[in-house]
Amino acid sequence: MTMPPAISIRNLVKRYAGFKGVPGKLALDDISFDVPQGEIFGLLGPNGAGKSTLINILAGLVMKTSGSASIWGFDIDADSRNAKRAIGIVPQEIVFDPFFTPFEVLENQAGFYGVAKADRRSAELLAAVHLSDKAQAYARTLSGGMKRRLLVAKAMVHSPPVLVLDEPTAGVDVELRRQLWELVKRLNDEGVTVVLTTHYLEEAEQLCDRIAIINHGKLIANKPTHEFLEMSREKIVVLTLDRDASAAPADPSFVKSELKGERLVEITYDKDRTNAGEVMARVQGQGYAIADVTTREADLEDVFVSLTSDQAA
Repeated sequence: MTMPPAISIRNLVKRYAGFKGVPGKLALDDISFDVPQGEIFGLLGPNGAGKSTLINILAGLVMKTSGSASIWGFDIDADSRNAKRAIGIVPQEIVFDPFFTPFEVLENQAGFYGVAKADRRSAELLAAVHLSDKAQAYARTLSGGMKRRLLVAKAMVHSPPVLVLDEPTAGVDVELRRQLWELVKRLNDEGVTVVLTTHYLEEAEQLCDRIAIINHGKLIANKPTHEFLEMSREKIVVLTLDRDASAAPADPSFVKSELKGERLVEITYDKDRTNAGEVMARVQGQGYAIADVTTREADLEDVFVSLTSDQAA
């Protein structure tokens, strides 16, 4: 039996009001998609694409112009209380009172959601984000990485089945990014549906089961991650030649051929028209022997740039 979606969005429109003759901006233009239960769902797009507007509508911070959205089956208008209880939001900005301790931050947040004291999990959540030893320190004394992890715990105080992370690793170091993704994957393994926005496309490629791309307020793609990676027809083969070359070997079947060093040539080809073996054979046919070869598949960044550039064009 197919499970209902964790989030369902239908024909969502948001147009901000104009001001003193300046027309309002259409931030979301008739967007429809579902977030399946139990997945890590990537929401990608350039700056200003509409991602934050969409998240703020789900969080109840921005009023939509038209359309509908539901979280865990609860309509954000008709049943806003339950819809809000079904979602936890980790914002881009680090926002909490610096004069509270991490334990107090979680206790206060749980109180805002009406979680009875006997049902609060503040100590458990601090342990989950590796902040037990900072439970009674002032939040202002935490490092940037600790504050990020505290925001994740804060979003989970009411045990929501859906967690949204809005650019959680923006501006943080590699080690913190690794710690955050380990935490996210652990939460997902425990059954939490995760929606992730990020500008680090390699993270989305490695973490997300499905990705939707928004550009200029429109949904331009929504596919399983592996299908995005299959979309690019181009592959690259890097050949180390047996002798110096004055120019890159050329052939009509090559999309592009570039000399990267005296003996290193990078050839791009259309995998629907030829293959690496044929590329090497054509280079050898021009009198070269090949000392070494490596190939590279298209990654999510290649596809993302292609899709958003195509729409802009």
